[in-house]
Amino acid sequence: MFEPAQFEQLHIVRKIREKIRKWWNIEFAFVDPTGYVVDHAKGVVIPPHNVICQASLGCREGFGKCNRSVERATKEVMDSAQDGVHAHIVDTCHLGFPIIVVPIVSDRNYYGALFTCGFLIKERESDKHDILRRARLNGWTLGGDEEVMRTIPVLEAKDLDYLCDLLETTVEEIVVFGRALQQKEQRISELTREVSGRFQFGNIVGKSAAMQRMFRLLEKVVESDSTVLVTGENGTGKELIARALHYSGPRKDKPFVVQNCSALNDNLLESELFGHMRGSFTGAVKDKKGLFDVADKGTFFLDEVGDMTPAMQVKLLRVLQEGTFIPVGATSPKQVDVRVVAATNKDVKDQVSRGGFREDLYYRLNVIHVKVPPLRERLDDLPLLTEHFLKKHHERSQRAMKRLSSAVMARFYEYHWPGNIRELENEIERLVVLSGDKEDIGPDLLSTGVAPFVEEKSFETFRQKGTMEAAVLALERDMIEHGLISTHWNKTKLASKLGISRTTLIKKIKDFNLSERAPRAFATREI
Repeated sequence: MFEPAQFEQLHIVRKIREKIRKWWNIEFAFVDPTGYVVDHAKGVVIPPHNVICQASLGCREGFGKCNRSVERATKEVMDSAQDGVHAHIVDTCHLGFPIIVVPIVSDRNYYGALFTCGFLIKERESDKHDILRRARLNGWTLGGDEEVMRTIPVLEAKDLDYLCDLLETTVEEIVVFGRALQQKEQRISELTREVSGRFQFGNIVGKSAAMQRMFRLLEKVVESDSTVLVTGENGTGKELIARALHYSGPRKDKPFVVQNCSALNDNLLESELFGHMRGSFTGAVKDKKGLFDVADKGTFFLDEVGDMTPAMQVKLLRVLQEGTFIPVGATSPKQVDVRVVAATNKDVKDQVSRGGFREDLYYRLNVIHVKVPPLRERLDDLPLLTEHFLKKHHERSQRAMKRLSSAVMARFYEYHWPGNIRELENEIERLVVLSGDKEDIGPDLLSTGVAPFVEEKSFETFRQKGTMEAAVLALERDMIEHGLISTHWNKTKLASKLGISRTTLIKKIKDFNLSERAPRAFATREI
């Protein structure tokens, strides 16, 4: 359906929270499917009105006990969660307050729960003396008994019924909204699959204006034998275009041959392209057929053609002009019928003006020019591309289809993508592998390059913290404080995540005086 952290953003949830605060001075919150309070995982604590709960949540030991109390409460009601939306009153609070838990269940799937605590029921009002006694045993500074007891909300039986009804209504609305959202996402996936055919040429995917213009050009030249020059940055898919032209055209049943012109020196490249005769040079122990010969009647893709030396450019020009070449050591030319698709990430026209590339060869190659836009200029294609790569890896692995969270997609839109489509595919493959059996992929699995641990900040932001040393210490303290909260104060786990030893972490916790602190100063949630 969706993540518990999204529940509180719903309008109905915000309005009911206002009413419950106004009528009874009671707070409610959500827990995730593991039983951990969602707000606490984010480093935020919204305490109940009464000062006893405030004191408990304000120290490390009490904070842990509160979370364990809620975790036990949610586990108690999970067995009956499949029976529908019902409020359950359980007595697992370490102080003695009742806890109301309403499981969030849709189509027999458990998504967490809504809970509230920190109040008393009228018929059990006398319990407040035991609760106060337990609180004082912890040594908390609370104030006078009467003053403390006045802060504890007490609900009549009728008020308790109203409160349970409101909490159940909140969960019912969450479930309805979640199902509608799920149906919407399914429909979007269906439409994406439907339109992907329209926004595709071969295995090239794109719906942006730039890609649509390129598709229209490719459709016009696919039946032609004209030479095509494909230009674009590394990773944009230049070879994919060559393959699409070959396998969509009349030569699709003939060979498709690829050679990177920057991978070999002149002698080796000449031998690869045109072949050689036995004895033509040291090591030539037998005749070898060149790649132009292999590609006869088919398509030859010459990658990084801008890196060819002037000598090799002359020999390539002869093939393009006359359709003939002479193998190394031979005396008579060979005739071939080859369609050439060349590609480069360099500005060949600029090379011509500087004398680094033959002008006549440039015009022979540049009969049809296809310029592939970088990914940062076609971000409209991100949804189609991510869906395409997720489906591709799903078919390979035969596992459940994965989904990227909105936070992951947001980061994808912000990133510059220097490696273009190749980098995007590698990132998605990495996410699919690291997510294991999880169907939903969150931002925590993103690589450091795509999602740096610390957001970029301006110099002015850091200068407000004083010296560089003070800014680094403040950042270090925030990282450790957030980490302690998100790992439930598991120092071994946090040390591993931060890449430091457990001993170093314990020392830093002591230096920053975090050991006996509240997880974070009480925050107020915007309504």
